[in-house]
Amino acid sequence: MGFADFFKKKSSGSVAKDRLKLVLVSDRANCSPELMEQMKNDIINVLSKYVEIDLEGLDIKIQQTEMEGVEGSVPALFANIPIRDLKSQKK
Repeated sequence: MGFADFFKKKSSGSVAKDRLKLVLVSDRANCSPELMEQMKNDIINVLSKYVEIDLEGLDIKIQQTEMEGVEGSVPALFANIPIRDLKSQKK
């Protein structure tokens, strides 16, 4: 996926679905949708230095999960980030 792919026009249904996902995830994590979007963009930017990411298949979410030694549930970040290709390393 190249730089120009970021500017492809998405259907309104796809945009609405992405926004709803963002609202649900941010609600579970008790943080704003803006902060969730910023975290997602930061993760994408860092990984894009090393690999080519399939942005269509990208799924980043926060879920409540049980943790050993902790009473109750805690938020955990789950990321499914399909990798299309490794970028060549320049030396």
